Amino acid sequence: MALEMIKERVSSVIEGVANTLRGSKLRGKGIAVAAGVVVIGLTALGMYWSSEPETFSVKASADQIAQANGQEVVVGYTTTATLYRIAETLLNKPGGYTRNDIGPPGVFMDNMPSWELGVLIQVRDMARSLRKDLSRSQSQSQEDRDLAIAEPQFNFDSKSWILPSSEKEYQRGIDKLGNYMRRLPDKQDRAQFYARADNLTRWLTDVETRLGSLSQRLSASVGKPRINTDLAGDAEASQSTEAEALVEVKTPWTKIDDVFYEARGTSWALIHLMKAIEVDFADVLDKKNATISLKQIIRELEATQETVWSPFILNGDGFGILANHSLVMANYISRANAAIIDLRRLLEQG
Repeated sequence: MALEMIKERVSSVIEGVANTLRGSKLRGKGIAVAAGVVVIGLTALGMYWSSEPETFSVKASADQIAQANGQEVVVGYTTTATLYRIAETLLNKPGGYTRNDIGPPGVFMDNMPSWELGVLIQVRDMARSLRKDLSRSQSQSQEDRDLAIAEPQFNFDSKSWILPSSEKEYQRGIDKLGNYMRRLPDKQDRAQFYARADNLTRWLTDVETRLGSLSQRLSASVGKPRINTDLAGDAEASQSTEAEALVEVKTPWTKIDDVFYEARGTSWALIHLMKAIEVDFADVLDKKNATISLKQIIRELEATQETVWSPFILNGDGFGILANHSLVMANYISRANAAIIDLRRLLEQG
């Protein structure tokens, strides 16, 4: 009798342990399934957030904003409205501004934050040009009150996520830019935009420098020795520290896709700004017979926005089996930069 009781208790214990194990396995499977769903969901969301915004019509955008404000499109309105739209897109595209994200999926994203940096740099450069040159008649004229606030707002740290966040500071810059734009056609409180050849050449010089640097960084994906030309052209020139005659320039492999997408963002922003310049500086360009040169710059920049079919940014040798996406991008950037140099020289001629 005692033996039977012991057997029953042992059987009861074994059955209880088995039930517990079965429950644990079911819970483990449930957790695994839930985790898989979360990972798949975040991956899909990250892919959606990584889709680059489409280009837009600068004329239609300016007309729409002017109509909403009950205003007419005057000289400078299209350029300002385009900059306004670009900056808004930076904050309001799918996923919003991701460069300062600290949570998933933004924190795991790589391409879109680099794209945003390229766009942001062009926003900063044009905002500075508006404040420094385009809104002022001469070097000693007073700067516009709204642009004096907007320009430094766009230069805030691009990775600050709190106290204050980058989005909050950039939005303040967008608001002040909007104030300047609304004052352009206002006869009572008019702001000014001076579409002159000298103003345009100063901005083009900034663009030329940016694209030249990007072209070098893109070409450095394969790593080649470069002859040091830092002091070329001036026999009396000097520099603070000695440098080798041959300089090894190579972009780290972990940064190759970052530079590529920064170039994509830069080009995306410049396409719209160049088209806006074509509208506001039409008389200046026609007088110099330079409109066709500007159109060629836009064509070269538009080629940088072709769809990247590869899931990865490949880094093959120049004539190797695999493609090198950075070198292809560098080709378009260099051609656009060369055309900008020609345009700037054309505008500088009397």
